[in-house]
Amino acid sequence: MALVASAAFAGTVVCAPDALAQGEPSDLTPEIGYNYNEVETPRIAGTAGAVRAFSNSIHALFINPANMAAARVYHIGAFAQIWPEAARQSYGVAAVDSVVSNARVAGGLGGTFNLQDTDGINRRWTDLRFGLAYPVSDEFLIGAGGRYIWLSEDGQGPLGRSLASSGLEDNRILKAMSFDAGVTLRPAPQLALSLVGNNLTAPSHSFQPTSMGGAIGGAFGDFSIEADVVADFITWEKTTLRAMGGAEALFADHIGARLGYRYDEGPNSPSLAGGLGYIDRAFDVDVAIRRVVSGEVATAIVFGFTYHLDSTGLTPGPGDTF
Repeated sequence: MALVASAAFAGTVVCAPDALAQGEPSDLTPEIGYNYNEVETPRIAGTAGAVRAFSNSIHALFINPANMAAARVYHIGAFAQIWPEAARQSYGVAAVDSVVSNARVAGGLGGTFNLQDTDGINRRWTDLRFGLAYPVSDEFLIGAGGRYIWLSEDGQGPLGRSLASSGLEDNRILKAMSFDAGVTLRPAPQLALSLVGNNLTAPSHSFQPTSMGGAIGGAFGDFSIEADVVADFITWEKTTLRAMGGAEALFADHIGARLGYRYDEGPNSPSLAGGLGYIDRAFDVDVAIRRVVSGEVATAIVFGFTYHLDSTGLTPGPGDTF
């Protein structure tokens, strides 16, 4: 899995030339486009981030590592984010395997290459994620993940050379590592509760903000609904909250629809989100849009493709040998 994901990540980075990021300088506060260093797949974006309780597959790697063990899958995916107003583009790949291990341990590896406002702040960063998860029982999942960021910027934000708009006044390159941890409790098949901590090494900068999130979700057949709350301790001058609500539904066994709402206390901005996907036994294709509707308006458009390697019968199962 690691070899496949690493090769795919290298190919993705090569496919992101500087020419794609040229445009007018962004007038948005850099934090808006940076999005708290959160990596959003179409499922995450389409529910406005409200999937900490019911995430699985590659989505769990980026939002709740414990849920990589929520389903028996071997998935490889690629995704892209476009933020027109923030002049940001992100390209990523990920792989999650919860099938092969005899001990039922699930593992994931992913990464993104990102460009933001190349004619202004000129921020570029590579974000690598890896994680492990274990189902202590069918009702209780635990997981942890590491993250490494390599970030540089050599431009100026809307406020000129200042920490508020540029962030790296003295040292224009940041290399840092941190980790996440999550737990999910499923006391009944229709109910899930999760707690997730991000950047738990407590970095003193907002490029990897320390946060704590909780979620509760309910599932009813092909429909699920969830509410999440995240406390951010670093990004703004005081601890701020992000409250999210999302819903997902499956129609005709193949069409997935998502809706979401998010309120971010930091910039005092509400967002609406929605997404659609086609889900097949061997793959799924998804698209999502999240739009800040008040304050500093910003749009995130996210595309994704996931290949279900476990559906081919070519992956080894527990106890099999290569």
